[in-house]
Amino acid sequence: MSTMPQTLSDWLAHCERLHPVTIELGLDRVQRVRERLGLQFDVPVFTVAGTNGKGSTCAMLEAILQQGGYRTAVYGSPHLVHFEERLRLNGDVVRAEVLLPHFAAVEAARQGESLTYFEFTTLAILHCMAAQPLDVVILEVGLGGRLDAVNIVDADCAIITSVDLDHMDYLGPDRESIGREKAGIMRPGRPVIVSDPVPPRSVVAHAEALGADLWLFGRDFNYAGDRQQWNWSGRGRRYNAMAYPALRGANQLLNASGVLAALDAMRPRLSVPAQAVRNGLALVELPGRFQVVPGQPTLVLDVAHNPHAAAVLAQNLDQMGYFPRTHAVLGAMADKDLAGLVGPLLPLVDVWHLCDLPTARAATADGLRQVLEQSRAARPTGAAPLPAAVVQCSTDPQQALGAALKGADPTDRIVVFGSFLTVGGVLQHGLPRLGAAHVG
Repeated sequence: MSTMPQTLSDWLAHCERLHPVTIELGLDRVQRVRERLGLQFDVPVFTVAGTNGKGSTCAMLEAILQQGGYRTAVYGSPHLVHFEERLRLNGDVVRAEVLLPHFAAVEAARQGESLTYFEFTTLAILHCMAAQPLDVVILEVGLGGRLDAVNIVDADCAIITSVDLDHMDYLGPDRESIGREKAGIMRPGRPVIVSDPVPPRSVVAHAEALGADLWLFGRDFNYAGDRQQWNWSGRGRRYNAMAYPALRGANQLLNASGVLAALDAMRPRLSVPAQAVRNGLALVELPGRFQVVPGQPTLVLDVAHNPHAAAVLAQNLDQMGYFPRTHAVLGAMADKDLAGLVGPLLPLVDVWHLCDLPTARAATADGLRQVLEQSRAARPTGAAPLPAAVVQCSTDPQQALGAALKGADPTDRIVVFGSFLTVGGVLQHGLPRLGAAHVG
């Protein structure tokens, strides 16, 4: 290449051009480039894999460790609006110019090696992390585990969140196959925390065969709670009368339990006072995870994009209290289980605003309309009657949200879900300012 890219968007465009496919599983190419880069970490590394709950788990771990005085770096993907969101240093999103020399370093070390967009950008972010003065590194494994580029780093502690059906083209047709892929982040003799209450047998079997230090929910750690507070107990530690995490939703106690187990397992290397745990859980933030935006009408943003996440979203919406009507803004990828994605929300949604997304992988608004009609028609006889449901189609998430706001009363709620691109689309210009049309 005659001239080196100068800006982050130039580098990202370069990464997109390099490789014909988006995903190519296998670590050999990435390992070779990693060795040339001399990439390694001398501080404890947490790796987090799973179908849902990874981002929340990383955010809670980060918040608690920061409250404990540790310098943290967190890698997560995908991003909502800006690529830089994929790396947080001490809680702050990295600046684009900080990343540039690390993209150049990967390009120099590549020596013609073919890397996908994800592999190239992962190496650049890891290289950037390794150059910082840090005490702890937290890595989210985006797709699988075993063959994911993030897995070139050996975790000191692995966390596996819920395992469910997603990315089945790559990871296999059922929870057992998917669990086997996620289990690839485990290392012999090192702790692995499984916060899924009913983990696939393949996860447990892999941990046992490998000789990993397996922490199972319900056996090695557990939680109990009432409406006011919750308690947690692990192998050698208890926390009583804790406030609920600032991240909303019924599943967040499971995620928080896994985080506390991981900190318990790593106590010999990372001592965290009880007050840091309380403060971290109280202060944690993560956009797009059952994020309730104040205003009128109420706006809920959730990146739920598979049936399990949609079922959790429906449960969380159900527990919010009474709203006269619920409006949904939905855009999703065509390769997802779309019937499973809309199914749990059918009894709750009165008006559907379906939208296209800016990628060839996405389902069209019209395709989503057909799925919706089929799902409504396929309801078993004897099931509770569904709301009449108005359906509108839009060209993008912003337009769909605009239409929803126009049709909503101040006391209604709007839920935006289906993909990172859907939530990112409505957040593009910052948090929407809410005021129903006739409120001002």
